Amino acid sequence: MDVIGNNISNVNTHGFKTERVTFQDMISQELRGASEPKENIGGVNPQQVGLGSLIAAIDKIMTQGSLQTTGKNTDVAVSGEGFFIVKDGDKQFYTRAGAFNLDKNGYYVNPANGLKVQGWNSRLDDKGNKYINSAASIEDIIIPVYSKEPARATSQIDFKSNLNSSAPTVPPDATQEEITAMINDPDPKMRRGHVTTINTFDDQGIQREFKMEFYKVRDNTWKARLSMTDSTQLSVDVSGTGGQNTQLPGNVELEFGFTPDGKLVYVSDGVDSMNSGKLNAKVSFRIPGNPAIQNFDLNLGEAGMVNGITQFSSDFTTKAVKQDGYTMGYLESFSIDNSGTITGVFSNGVRQPLARIATAVFNNPAGLDKAGDTMFAYSMNSGEPNIGEAGVQGRGKINAGLLEMSNVDLSDQFTDMIVTQRGFQANSRTITTSDQMIQEVLGLKR
Repeated sequence: MDVIGNNISNVNTHGFKTERVTFQDMISQELRGASEPKENIGGVNPQQVGLGSLIAAIDKIMTQGSLQTTGKNTDVAVSGEGFFIVKDGDKQFYTRAGAFNLDKNGYYVNPANGLKVQGWNSRLDDKGNKYINSAASIEDIIIPVYSKEPARATSQIDFKSNLNSSAPTVPPDATQEEITAMINDPDPKMRRGHVTTINTFDDQGIQREFKMEFYKVRDNTWKARLSMTDSTQLSVDVSGTGGQNTQLPGNVELEFGFTPDGKLVYVSDGVDSMNSGKLNAKVSFRIPGNPAIQNFDLNLGEAGMVNGITQFSSDFTTKAVKQDGYTMGYLESFSIDNSGTITGVFSNGVRQPLARIATAVFNNPAGLDKAGDTMFAYSMNSGEPNIGEAGVQGRGKINAGLLEMSNVDLSDQFTDMIVTQRGFQANSRTITTSDQMIQEVLGLKR
């Protein structure tokens, strides 16, 4: 009855797991032993009188509870196997109740007891990119609220583009002014090139417009003029030695060669060229007030492939599809995905991984010790915790904005309560009846 009462009292406790009691009979008193069959008589069964029952086990039923929507982004629930890990000093506990919050220092904690949620915080690699190593030792998760994401200079620009093979060529004796006019002709049919621009960022986070003006010089051969806002020196190099081949602003060019079927086969800066593997060009520049040379790479595609710049008989689609620079920003919000990765959204539009929530699974989760506060602790029969990223190696997925409810079924508990009550009444009647029989025996002497 205590177990049933505890189940009912925790029907609304997040992450609570219902328990059940199983009984077994006690050792029996043997009045007569069994005998085997003989030639003239059959066998005889033993005569045994049971001496009652006792508790065999109190089992934890570790089935999934229903998930309740809360809309709070720090609330999490495991869908499937696994437990969240919380820590108090050197003591580690496991729980299915994911009603977590941030404390004033940014630690991700259980606000009911202050225990810190465990996982992995992000790190910076050699190139300044943030990453999370789920194979490392777990640690206290901290989310740097109102933190600042430093500005990052553009280091590469990726192109996915098409140059219209049907475009007319620019005369070889055309001046720079004439080329500009031909590229920007208001009549699309007369236009002999295409202009693409992309906003890049220098090492101070200042936005600068980078422009490439493509024009056709002969069949299957194009050139592109490069320019950048407020640059005092601009150069381009395809050899990877630093980009010092062309120095005069306004006259920095690349040449592109294509096969008749539209595949890019080489790129040249006028001195060096590349015709195999990944075709890249390094752009270098200086800005006023900063003598340091800054640079970024143009990823133009692979030689002989159509995964970068192409030349087909269709409309110009020359565009830079990706650049990795940005200005400084502040953390505005964060979200948690199914792997438990906490991703920060900054005021500059950048999304960065901040941390990842760890989960643990056990060979025998029902063997865990109850530790209070809807938490469990390792026991000799639970097995060692298998800690890792959610959604892999048997660990369930994490759902944000949800909490797991208790798996207690009230109808089952009331049924068990009635059965237990009737059983107790029947046992009480047995004692009463036995007492009456003893009184009758004692009365035989009178």
